Amino acid sequence: MAAIHQGARMLDPIEVASRDEIAALQFTRLQATLRRAWDNVAHYRAAFERVGAHPDDLRSLEDLRKFPFTSKDDLRANYPFGMFAVPREQVVRVHASSGTTGKPTVVGYTRNDVDTWADLMARSIRAAGGRPGDIVHVAYGYGLFTGGLGAHYGAERLGCTVVPISGGQTARQVQLITDFRPDIILVTPSYMLAIGDEFERQGIDPRSCSLRIGLHGAEPWTAAMRREIEARFAMDALDLYGLSELIGPGVACECVETKDGPHLWEDHFYPEVVDPATGEPVPDGEPGELVLTSLTKEAMPVIRYRTRDLTRLLPGTARSMRRIEKVTGRSDDMLIIRGVNVFPSQIEELVLREPGLSPHYVLEVYRRDHLDSMAVVVEPRAGAGSDDAARKTHAANLAHAIKAYIGVSVQVRVAVPGEIERSVGKAQRIVDMRPKD
Repeated sequence: MAAIHQGARMLDPIEVASRDEIAALQFTRLQATLRRAWDNVAHYRAAFERVGAHPDDLRSLEDLRKFPFTSKDDLRANYPFGMFAVPREQVVRVHASSGTTGKPTVVGYTRNDVDTWADLMARSIRAAGGRPGDIVHVAYGYGLFTGGLGAHYGAERLGCTVVPISGGQTARQVQLITDFRPDIILVTPSYMLAIGDEFERQGIDPRSCSLRIGLHGAEPWTAAMRREIEARFAMDALDLYGLSELIGPGVACECVETKDGPHLWEDHFYPEVVDPATGEPVPDGEPGELVLTSLTKEAMPVIRYRTRDLTRLLPGTARSMRRIEKVTGRSDDMLIIRGVNVFPSQIEELVLREPGLSPHYVLEVYRRDHLDSMAVVVEPRAGAGSDDAARKTHAANLAHAIKAYIGVSVQVRVAVPGEIERSVGKAQRIVDMRPKD
């Protein structure tokens, strides 16, 4: 279908279609996705059979609840290519999350998948107010992380000029924003504030820069942070939602005219919200855990993926498709430090690899200069040497391992034996010292 005009925008017809039209398209695509998974992915055939489900059982969208969930553990158990529904030779791109055992979550894309991803990111940038010809500064990381390349391909698909600087080099970020005068920036919200600090360190008012739109994702962020970004940069700061297991950034995005929560691109992803404890679906408008099913992925269809993100489904406003309430928390204990997913279990595994360290540890999460940071406090193993030199060596080794395997820099402090409080039952591993908004 040809795109249609709405004001100054070019919209895909499905963005303003009726709910009945959207539901009909979802049903057709969901039938095909379930069949693709059943026919081509051994994990899904076995998982469906365990609960007595078959693709032919889908007679309405509500019937999807008959099928089992997919978890991150399922993806890791099928590392590296066990979840692919096409021959590996048809996979043109692979992305992966961090993993400490050589088993991260791996995602594959066919040529059509890459094109779909570019289309959805172009739609997202357009919804945020971007237009062909805009200069787009991409400060998400490039590589196995989906953020940088997803933003890059989408901006090019929209017809924008892309500045692919990636993350880091904050002084250079400021230089290029000043010199190239971009209209749009894609970056984590916390790093956006760090860029603002660098502007001020250089004696430049961030409000004087050319940026008019920021698309921020890859970590939860609050309404208070949005207000601070917008006040410091005199621009619209919008929520961009995505996850690599589904496609990457571009699963949902806020519209600049309303800024009332990301609209889910429901022609490509079917959403449910479930009770995190029971897994039972809850009605629209009720809070719970977001569960997503891909509708058009070829290389790696994903059925009822438990995102662990806490939100609720809301009616569409600027678009016909439903919105999700801003995600500011998760139903598990995963931490997001500067856009990197960190699990306490990952840290524990690396602690136990260091011969001089014991399994008694806590993770202290704090905020410094608008960035979430983490310190690992761990006790030495009995008899392993606890003088200052030994502690420094153990700390340096663990910090290096965390950076190498997980991809995030942390402070490590080796405590004195007995300093960390022992717990009866479940250990409290996370000490959150960040201010409450």
